[in-house]
Amino acid sequence: MAIARFPSIVIDCSDATALAAFYGALLDWKVEVSPGWADVKADGQCISLQQVENYTPPRWPAQEVPQQMHLDVIVDDLDAAEAAVLELGATRHEHQPGTSFRVFLDPAGHPFCLCVD
Repeated sequence: MAIARFPSIVIDCSDATALAAFYGALLDWKVEVSPGWADVKADGQCISLQQVENYTPPRWPAQEVPQQMHLDVIVDDLDAAEAAVLELGATRHEHQPGTSFRVFLDPAGHPFCLCVD
């Protein structure tokens, strides 16, 4: 018997509303916004965005300001998914250490990967 449900992942950022819009569009999930906070939800899963004062984005792959977290998003077609996330406001990182995934930065500077199975 499970003692917990799927946890919400909370990501610090400088603009919770903008980052929620990015992840909501990327995942096609519902966005709920309140002052300084936003949730992106679907099917009992949730990514929460917490607006913090003096937010400093990670500097991946260096560790002076560590990545803090990252999401792996499974896709069927890396090229099509790349075009879509770039249109949403992501940036492709210059450091690409693999061939079955690509590393991007969300609009707040958090690394995330598009991955194929």
